[in-house]
Amino acid sequence: MRNSVRTLVLALGLSAGLCNPTPGQSAPPGGGFETGASAPSSTTADHTSAPSSTTDLETERHGRVLDRYAEDTWRSVRAMVVRRTGLPADNVGGSLAGSTRAAYTSPTNIGAYLWSTVAARDIGLIRGREAHRRMARTLDTVAGLERHDPSGMFYNWYSPTTGEKLRTFPDSGDPIKPFLSSVDNGWLATALLLVSRADPSLRHAADTIRDDMDFGCYYNAAEGNGGPVAGGQIRGGFWDEDPQDAAAVTGDYCGMGTHVWYTGHHYGAFNTEPRIASYLGIAAGQIPAKHYYGTFRTFPNDTCDWAWTETRPVGEWRTYSVDGEDVEVFEGALPYRGRHIVPTWGGSMFEALMVPLFVPEETWGPRSWGRNHPLYVQGQIEHGLEEAGYGYWGFSPSNNPAGGYREYGVDQLGLDAGTPEAGGYTSDQERTVVDQPYEGCRDGSPAPTAYGDGVVTPHASFLALRYAPRAALANLARIARDFDAYGKGGFYDSVAVRSGQVSRRHLALDQGMVMAALGNALAHDDMRRYVARGAMESTLRPLMEQEVFAR
Repeated sequence: MRNSVRTLVLALGLSAGLCNPTPGQSAPPGGGFETGASAPSSTTADHTSAPSSTTDLETERHGRVLDRYAEDTWRSVRAMVVRRTGLPADNVGGSLAGSTRAAYTSPTNIGAYLWSTVAARDIGLIRGREAHRRMARTLDTVAGLERHDPSGMFYNWYSPTTGEKLRTFPDSGDPIKPFLSSVDNGWLATALLLVSRADPSLRHAADTIRDDMDFGCYYNAAEGNGGPVAGGQIRGGFWDEDPQDAAAVTGDYCGMGTHVWYTGHHYGAFNTEPRIASYLGIAAGQIPAKHYYGTFRTFPNDTCDWAWTETRPVGEWRTYSVDGEDVEVFEGALPYRGRHIVPTWGGSMFEALMVPLFVPEETWGPRSWGRNHPLYVQGQIEHGLEEAGYGYWGFSPSNNPAGGYREYGVDQLGLDAGTPEAGGYTSDQERTVVDQPYEGCRDGSPAPTAYGDGVVTPHASFLALRYAPRAALANLARIARDFDAYGKGGFYDSVAVRSGQVSRRHLALDQGMVMAALGNALAHDDMRRYVARGAMESTLRPLMEQEVFAR
């Protein structure tokens, strides 16, 4: 990936006059990433085509744009870390001052810091000795964090300063019900696996923590997808104290010896980021392989029971053999702008593309993920540039420029239909939704004639870098050029493109995704090389290879 992306950076830079400010300095007013590269035309074009040039121009100064992104992003990641504990804060202000750090962190944030440290080492931003020292300190603290011993899982919120499990949010004082999230623990376990392989001297420390984490504790074998054989699904997580939540379900899926209170919902949508927890559980033998087919690509299309979702899908039932057992799954997809795309739940970029930062889904599943990931990116691009006419794209959960945190996405790329009143993922502040009909069950409404203040987040472009490098790099250059969206810690978290309002903070998760993408681009797919081998490949690759998504 390195040479193709590097070459494209140079092609864009040399043709457009892309300049390279000194690392650590924000772009000057009106420029800094000045480029005359035009946005793709308003006609429906394929923005995911790879560059044709093979010229190696890495010695040219314009080729340092990715290195500069990495240097500055690492600066913000480093600024989030409390030196004594080695734990990152959830976020930090644009000034990067320690006083602007959040007073809470999560398993995902810790995982993002660990893999960012490996990426920084492999890119050449820090020496191996520093990376080892940083990760060793973090692992030492993580080993001492309070966790749920019967499952080996970590709670959702800790103090980065003391490592204490939080029972109240520091900012608001609101009470926290101690919760153990399947997806958050999935990202921490991914980082532990990565560290174990990236620094063999830390293997014992990382594996000792990870080996106690049992993802089977989230797996409900009885939950089906409408087929005759239930593949099972994972719950969103559980509480180990009564949450006083009417939707909670008591149970014990893994022989913990005590009941816990599970979330009322499962992660039933296949193309969402919690699948990393499923992958880890399958690879570890904690969850049966048939679970891979136990979730919904879309809901079946032969009933009005699912008419509350986005629109009626196309597709058909297919049967796959797993460990000698036939498992059926409805291979569905949603129509969008002349294409059939397996949707995420909300239509956001990180739901679809965070997992393939670490697992080469499009390589292992050429007839499934290999088709879908580029189409999904194309859908996001076309929504931003053509359908909504924002001039920019990249919609994913992020800080809300107006305050707080919010889910953003492309409504039609998600299963959740959403409404302005009830929520759902939308691309603008006004929550403009597309009320499509569900043929034979529900009438739709006329399509919107205009969209409001669209919110883009730079991490979405970095997630798309592998699949649409030309479009991703041009989009990032435009965001940096047109808004006060880039500081000494790299891109700020989000931009409302019509009002120009910017969230001038850096989030551990979002910067971690940026660092992982850059690690892959600049260090020969290092994130994938560390994670996607051994049991991960031997168990998951055969499942992906045989699947055929709807076309």
